[in-house]
Amino acid sequence: MSPATDTCAKKSTCPYCGVGCGVLVSPTGDGGVTVTGDPSHPANFGKLCSKGSALGETLGLEDRLLYPAINGTPVSWDMALDKVAAGFSSAIKKYGPDSVAFYVSGQLLTEDYYIANKLMKGYIGSANIDTNSRLCMASSVVGHKRAFGADIVPGCYEDLEQADLIVLTGSNLAWCHPILYQRILKAKDARPEMKIVVIDPRETASCDQADIHLALAPGSDVSLFRGLFKYLSDGGFTDLNYVLNHTENYAVTEEDASAFDVERVAEISALDPELISEFYKLFAETPKVVTVYSQGVNQAVDGTDKVNTIINAHLLTGRIGKVGAGPFSVTGQPNAMGGREVGGLANQLASHMDIQNPIHQDRVQRYWKSPNMADKTGLMAVDLFKAIDAGEVKAVWIMATNPVDSLPDADFVKAALEKCDLVVVSDIYGHTDTVLCADVVLPSTGWSEKDGTVTNSERRISRQSSILPAPGEARHDWWQLCAVAERMGFDSGFSFEDPAQI
Repeated sequence: MSPATDTCAKKSTCPYCGVGCGVLVSPTGDGGVTVTGDPSHPANFGKLCSKGSALGETLGLEDRLLYPAINGTPVSWDMALDKVAAGFSSAIKKYGPDSVAFYVSGQLLTEDYYIANKLMKGYIGSANIDTNSRLCMASSVVGHKRAFGADIVPGCYEDLEQADLIVLTGSNLAWCHPILYQRILKAKDARPEMKIVVIDPRETASCDQADIHLALAPGSDVSLFRGLFKYLSDGGFTDLNYVLNHTENYAVTEEDASAFDVERVAEISALDPELISEFYKLFAETPKVVTVYSQGVNQAVDGTDKVNTIINAHLLTGRIGKVGAGPFSVTGQPNAMGGREVGGLANQLASHMDIQNPIHQDRVQRYWKSPNMADKTGLMAVDLFKAIDAGEVKAVWIMATNPVDSLPDADFVKAALEKCDLVVVSDIYGHTDTVLCADVVLPSTGWSEKDGTVTNSERRISRQSSILPAPGEARHDWWQLCAVAERMGFDSGFSFEDPAQI
């Protein structure tokens, strides 16, 4: 019987990247599963990359955390949760709400993220909750808010197939989001006149089918797109009706770009002026353009400016909110977008509301029946660990991420955690660099055991289904948070029995 018709197969979502491919998962009866693509899922239509195809091989109990532990000694859940609640409550009583913090992850489900934010921002009363998505997506978040007033991605995967020009900038889509790349190549096979431009200092796998590769000098992206803005503006390739009715600051932006003619851009970018002109002309004369960008744009000191120069080219030409046209940020983690939707960053509230906006604060506080609502931006990822090192944060709860390995200056992060009064880590593995720094370790459920939702790069919400039973005494992250909240005296806000109630 084929997986598509196998009644034993459950639909779920691949946990690897932000594409959010649908999968069909069938237990094998020996603790493992078989995984195939879901033909009905609109992200991948049954296709899977090598990582998704091998997903079943990643499951196993090797090095799994199976029991709670305090200082390396296995304990009951009650003992572990009591210690976490007492430690956080004591720090808050002595030093105030800003003396505690959560550091969470794009690997969490949206329900986990929501409960963590509700507890920290609405009941503890601090915004000291940030996520490892900060490292990859903060530039896009701020760029979107600058441009649109909210962190919204104005496009969908179908646009990639309907565009006549795809610009890949700071994105090796062939390796990092291969299902999307294959969708583009299939569209190009059907319409050979479709063009692909790759902007990247390196010649990556994404260049294999590119019509133009702009191997620009690292860090010169802003100049390249400012030059594009000037070319479009000077040449009359603008949608003035759209600009006048739907944008602001055109004159200022035009003046900002005025010095970036092709010759200057060539000097800054180390590109051939003729190649730059070819790209500018192609962009100008192709109404249906999608510009896909990812971490090569985001993870830079001027990442937000890069994002906005890309978006500005689309605003100037009205190539946004239309079929086959728009700027498109593709995310790295499976639920980076879901976390952003429920306010997973230290400067956000749920539904893209602003934590420093009194109207937004009041709305969320009333909805949550919050006793102590945060009213200012909390500590962001890197600053959070600096505050731990300085002794300003006395207790931290780290969930589904390994900052001792993944944050910049990992040795500093490790030293900071070793000085912290209380370090709580929720994870599925027993020997990560961060788990080894923990006072309390809480065993969490993994991909095949969790139940809830994730949101992919095009803002599509998909189910992640529980396929296998939780091993040992592993518990869901949302359950752990609710149990600690109740022990801190916040019973009324966290009496959830399952993800559906959340």
